[in-house]
Amino acid sequence: MPDVPSLLNLEKVSKSFGVRPLLTEVSLGVGAGERIGVVGRNGDGKTTLLRLMTGTEEPDSGRVSRQRGLLVGVLTQRDDFEDSHTVREVVLGGMADHEWAADGRSREIVEVLLAGVELDRTIDGLSGGERRRCALAALLLGDHDLIILDEPTNHLDVEAVAWLAAHMAARSSALVVVTHDRWFLDEVCQQTWEVHDGVVDLYDGGYAAFVLAKAERSRQASVSEQRRQNLVKKELAWLRRGAPARTSKPKFRIDAANALIEDVPPPRDRLELQKFATQRLGKDVIDIEDVDFVRGERTLLENATWRLGPGDRVGLVGVNGAGKTSVLSLIAGNASPVAGRVKQGRTVALEHLTQDVEFDDPNSRVLETVESIRRVTKTLDGEVSATSLLERFGFTGDRLTARVGDLSGGERRRFQLLRLLLTEPNVLLLDEPTNDLDIETLNVLEDFLDGWPGTLVVVSHDRYFLERVTDSVWALLGDGKISMLPRGVDEYLERRKAGGAENTTAKQADRGAAEERGGVSRSSSESHSGSPKARAGSAEERTARKTVARLDKVLARMGAREGELTAALLDNASDAKKLTEIAAELTTLHEEKANAELEWLEAAALLE
Repeated sequence: MPDVPSLLNLEKVSKSFGVRPLLTEVSLGVGAGERIGVVGRNGDGKTTLLRLMTGTEEPDSGRVSRQRGLLVGVLTQRDDFEDSHTVREVVLGGMADHEWAADGRSREIVEVLLAGVELDRTIDGLSGGERRRCALAALLLGDHDLIILDEPTNHLDVEAVAWLAAHMAARSSALVVVTHDRWFLDEVCQQTWEVHDGVVDLYDGGYAAFVLAKAERSRQASVSEQRRQNLVKKELAWLRRGAPARTSKPKFRIDAANALIEDVPPPRDRLELQKFATQRLGKDVIDIEDVDFVRGERTLLENATWRLGPGDRVGLVGVNGAGKTSVLSLIAGNASPVAGRVKQGRTVALEHLTQDVEFDDPNSRVLETVESIRRVTKTLDGEVSATSLLERFGFTGDRLTARVGDLSGGERRRFQLLRLLLTEPNVLLLDEPTNDLDIETLNVLEDFLDGWPGTLVVVSHDRYFLERVTDSVWALLGDGKISMLPRGVDEYLERRKAGGAENTTAKQADRGAAEERGGVSRSSSESHSGSPKARAGSAEERTARKTVARLDKVLARMGAREGELTAALLDNASDAKKLTEIAAELTTLHEEKANAELEWLEAAALLE
């Protein structure tokens, strides 16, 4: 295999935060075209590593060298936009509308990431999620030798995360990404760096290969941390037996590591959990019957019926704004339908994890707050003490006596989860539970939920977590119903791609005829608005109708081919040569599709 040109190197780099060393004599390198995922616990130095690579921080010792003329694009966790500027200014710069609209890659980035965002809105009027999408779009529109991303999937829905994975896999730029999204790591990355205890361990492959290799290293080193060993073995068993999309990939090749999971049962015993849940809940849990549900001016549910039984473990997906959080509020009894009814079983003890992480008393201490709720909680595997749970969720040493108001974002989320779990609910609603949690904490939460007997409803954009803890996936597709998806997230993405219901991206593309494509569509409409339309029955009208009919078929074929190529990008993520060929065909297709769309618009304008 030919040597890969080096873009950036860290040589014996050390960096401390106060008296705490984050990195100690770390030596690493990034080569051209390499895609690297960075994982580790919150606070262990992942973001610091990125800052050293980009030059926004200097090492205490050692050296960071970069290739001369290296073009680096960076996505941090905070944008530096001027609030008075418009989306058009910060994302597109000085690019004219016809320039970005005519380019297939640019148009796709804008239509996917800025779907529903008006280009002429000012930045100060955007939500945090919209600002994040703007920052990501602005970055991806540029040409870079190396792209560095810090939590790029934050605020992206499942569909946008899948698109971003395919997009990054198809780019020729090198990539270094810090993310807790394990599905994204698995789809995109060729190497994994684990930051821990001041060092960085290197592994080949994405997340699944990282877990495998880590288990093998632990086995060879005869590690004595039994709990951590068991979690790694359990994670391997899930990766091997859980998601069908992963089992087809040849990632498990090390015999010694495979031996670790030969006797490991499935992650959870569904029958036992359901039996225990039925004892606690009875037959009736939550029944949504013939419900009409309206929020503001939007009808989210119309004559919808949905029943949740004892032990059901359900994931709920949909685009941002589809109403997932509102449906959780409806289930929890915090919102009321305008018609129909929501019935809770008499034995239901429901807890709702919202996205709000504020606490009533910020001066209270972690341990005393937890012990005031319950000192011991019950799971299928037996009793677990509050202090043991605190330890498992990363609260040890001085963090046990820390003020709740002094906790970091990730610690607040963990503490919020702990408080709910200790109340021993038998129905648990989780709204984006993975926000601010590192992978190690996610493993602990998943492990706890494996033995938690009750009815679980999860809203999450973290596809890996969703597939890991739930048994069925349902979707809000914009048709007023809650639809079951037998094939889970894959089926949801297929339906969205087919334009099933309320496809925001498609709506954005249609609206692009009037606004998003700016100069292109306006010039077309202006050229016709001042001139007469085609006269009914004229040859011009007949020609225009034939053109529209022909292009409808052409665009349908192009759309189908585009879907095939996008799927092929994912299927050939490890084949660089094949990826280049597919990406080239996709680029050509996007250009041809853009020309066909413009021709369609001009013909359609004559028929208006």
